Amino acid sequence: MSKKENSAKRVSENISAFKCPLCESEMRVVEHKSLICTNNHTFDFAKQGYVNLMTQQSNSHYSKELFEARKNIINDTDLYAEMHGSISNVINDSMDTSINPFLIVDLGCGEGPHLQRIIEECGCDAITGVGLDIAKEGIVAAAKSYENPIWLVGDLAKSPLADHSFCVILNILSPSNYKEFKRMLVQDGLVIKVVPGSNYLKEIREALFESSEKKEYKNDDTISLFNEHFKLIHNIKLNYTKILSKEELYNLVRMTPLAWSGDQDRINAFSNQDSAEITVDLEILVGINK
Repeated sequence: MSKKENSAKRVSENISAFKCPLCESEMRVVEHKSLICTNNHTFDFAKQGYVNLMTQQSNSHYSKELFEARKNIINDTDLYAEMHGSISNVINDSMDTSINPFLIVDLGCGEGPHLQRIIEECGCDAITGVGLDIAKEGIVAAAKSYENPIWLVGDLAKSPLADHSFCVILNILSPSNYKEFKRMLVQDGLVIKVVPGSNYLKEIREALFESSEKKEYKNDDTISLFNEHFKLIHNIKLNYTKILSKEELYNLVRMTPLAWSGDQDRINAFSNQDSAEITVDLEILVGINK
């Protein structure tokens, strides 16, 4: 079976989780080729194994190079291994095994390795993963690398995902739309949001920026907003360091938007170190949809 056919099959098996992003009507898969709504709005599956459900072209700042660098960092180092393990434990502890399929969506999934790793670590055949991102380059990379999740190019503001269809929403170091999250989640479903702590990748900020405003980061407002929308049941704090090699440091700088406004000489100096200790400081907010 081709990647295109496999993608169409998986969407077809979970068709109730989809709605037309243009008119919000129900959808169906036709001839393992297209996703078509009751008003005949048509979205074709791509040969790489994803479907583009954007209603208009987006101008994402995220490049193919950024997604490639981030995939390399996530897959080739253990930089986020503790985060993946913590999230999979939360899902397994709360999972109702009678729900099949048990749908998990990663909103702002990028090139997909976080979703792939978390599903692998959950180790449950009942889980079906869906990854959505507005950046086509990220979804193309995800579909090329990982066959099992359903990969969608889509806009959260004009979402192709149906009401009350998902047991878990992942939102990892990515912007949120809590109104949409609540709409998509089942009753008592979980939102697992990962936010950076004040020391997250502090070595990059300290190396690239002179001003204290850029060097410092606080997540108080983000956490407060989360608590307004969901009942917080866990706040898991992770803080540790990893030694990265020269090649890994190069990828780390390429993957982070911090480098977009950094001085190029400073970026080069940071990337050319033989190795460096990097701080991972994250908070995993787990909220329940009441």
